[in-house]
Amino acid sequence: MTDLDKMFKPESVAVVGASNSEGKVGYIVLSNIINDGFKGKVYPINPKDDEIQGIKAYKNVSDLPEVPDLVVVCIPSRFVNPVVKECGEFGVKNLVVITAGFKEVGGEGAIMEEEMSSYVKEYGMNLIGPNCLGTTDSHTPINSSFSQVMPPEGNIAFLSQSGAMMVALIDWSLTADIGFSKIISLGNKAGTTEIELMEFLADDPDTAVVVCYSEAVAEDEDFVRTLRKVSAKKPIVMLKSGSSSAGAAAASSHTGALAGSDMAFDTAFEQAGIFRVTTMDELFDVALAFSKCPLPTGPNLAIITNAGGGGVVSVDTMERVGLDLVKFDEETNARLKEAVPPEGSIKNPIDVLGDAPVSRYKETLEIVLDSDGVDGLMIMVCPTASADADGIAQAIVDGSAEFDKPVLVVNMGGPTFENANELLCNNGIPTYVFPETAVKVFEYLARFAAIKNRVYDDPVNEVEDIDKEAIEAIFEKVKADERDTLLGSEAYAVAEAYGIDAAPIKLATSPEEAGELAEEMDFPVVLKIASDKILHKSDIGGVKVGIQSKEEAEEVYKEIIANAKKAHPDIIPNGVEVQKMMDSGIEVLVGMIRDQQFGPMIAFGMGGVLVNLLEDVSFRIAKGLTTQEIVEQMEDTKVIQLLKGFRGEAPGDIEAVKEAIVRVARLTLDFPEISELDINPIFVYEEGSSALDIKIKLD
Repeated sequence: MTDLDKMFKPESVAVVGASNSEGKVGYIVLSNIINDGFKGKVYPINPKDDEIQGIKAYKNVSDLPEVPDLVVVCIPSRFVNPVVKECGEFGVKNLVVITAGFKEVGGEGAIMEEEMSSYVKEYGMNLIGPNCLGTTDSHTPINSSFSQVMPPEGNIAFLSQSGAMMVALIDWSLTADIGFSKIISLGNKAGTTEIELMEFLADDPDTAVVVCYSEAVAEDEDFVRTLRKVSAKKPIVMLKSGSSSAGAAAASSHTGALAGSDMAFDTAFEQAGIFRVTTMDELFDVALAFSKCPLPTGPNLAIITNAGGGGVVSVDTMERVGLDLVKFDEETNARLKEAVPPEGSIKNPIDVLGDAPVSRYKETLEIVLDSDGVDGLMIMVCPTASADADGIAQAIVDGSAEFDKPVLVVNMGGPTFENANELLCNNGIPTYVFPETAVKVFEYLARFAAIKNRVYDDPVNEVEDIDKEAIEAIFEKVKADERDTLLGSEAYAVAEAYGIDAAPIKLATSPEEAGELAEEMDFPVVLKIASDKILHKSDIGGVKVGIQSKEEAEEVYKEIIANAKKAHPDIIPNGVEVQKMMDSGIEVLVGMIRDQQFGPMIAFGMGGVLVNLLEDVSFRIAKGLTTQEIVEQMEDTKVIQLLKGFRGEAPGDIEAVKEAIVRVARLTLDFPEISELDINPIFVYEEGSSALDIKIKLD
């Protein structure tokens, strides 16, 4: 990909398919470029006309007197690829292909799109589309789309995979007091993806926040790390539609059964610092705040209201989203006591009463914003008979001007607040109708402030004491045996090669060998049938525990083999596995399910027989996994309370569990043929841990 700057700030634009016929796409696109303020050179391309909309026309792109910075293509699909190739040969670096009829229709269209992509790569061009509505940049300005209107100027960049969503949004923005830096219709993403556009927008001085509607996220080999670089500079708010949990049913292990297909997106977005929302309202409620507000320095929110009910709703919402209700210091309390009548309340939320005059609002908000313990302020106004909506709005503007803290206003009403809302928005203060929305928006602001200050380490790549060759040899043997599941002894050897603490398991192929291995391990030991084809080993008498002598081990070997032959006469077992019997500990699970797009997803949660019943599990993407994210993953579960020492019980070795997660992540990244890995349970002791049951499945 070359520099995208000229895609949005071109000095010259060519329109292939420009037309004199009103209503045609080529007419609308050219008209928009001419009439919406573009100051550069415009070149209509059409072999049938010498002049289009009063401008000299050219037969082909290669006939132009210069290489245009941008070419917009709106001709029938069968003619598009020759034009794309011609542009590449002529030196064009930026293309917008509005034409539809490609991958979205399948068949020949998909083949044509592949050819288009090959030209884009061959000639190093940026391509937006095909099957899109085009792009706009309100600061250039240029409207190279076939939208009917130019969106208002602002600092929100909007990327949309849906052209209809883009058109509706532009029309809505004309009355919603929302302005845009750029609006980009992504279309089929045959060339430039939303990820590349986000990387560009991260350094765009006209953009404060990136908003994206997407139905399918472009693949990136290092999605989490790539988007972290963007989210460290600019907030990204994404509405990802098309969620589904059907993928969970395809997995066979405990780990797989707990993962849904949409879980990967949630996890990847969270680790990348992307804010995922679920509705269009929320998308732009959040974007509006990011476009106008300074960032808070922490999660401490103060509330001023003239209605007690709104304050209660706000506090409930704060608790749900994890925000802290500020407790004011003595000095602030003393000042508030002077400003608020005794009938009101100076505790947070501050109730200034329904008859509060403008002066009371102004004095109170200045006191609160002046407090060092306050990171942000939410002001609620109900339209009581005595409430001066316009005066309160002006007081908020004047009173908050000297403070670099976010102020959100909840004007709970309709027509009463029209002028007040306009005044506030024009002065960089977002307004909302209901308190729950404002609380959630502040939570996003506080979260982004924390993301900007986060330091990312890379513990997975720092693991060194590993033996890849040993695992390669094990996997080669498994594949040679035409198996896709490792035996317990093989899985233990894999764990041992990557430094994952586990109870030793060895394979015996005779009673004598079972006795010798048991004696080497120290008693007691466990014996279990070794076969990837026998799933419920205990049910057939294939597992015996508490074996105390060599002689007993030899006899149990014979018994287990006999039980297996009786239950499954058609299966020849690999032998019997001998495992060191470990002391009980706190049971946890560490596992992996491989997502098709984001790679290994590491699971941590409650282990043992209750894993599927309680579903106490949390996931993280392995690639880019940090120490802080492992801590957060563990804190997402209830089993962390057991590890910390629940109700006087001894705590578990949390550091040992972190180490197991890191090493499983490294193993599954190093060996992409591992499709599923399940360690359940791991016994966690006061010092150290030991994995008991390890299942590894290969693709």
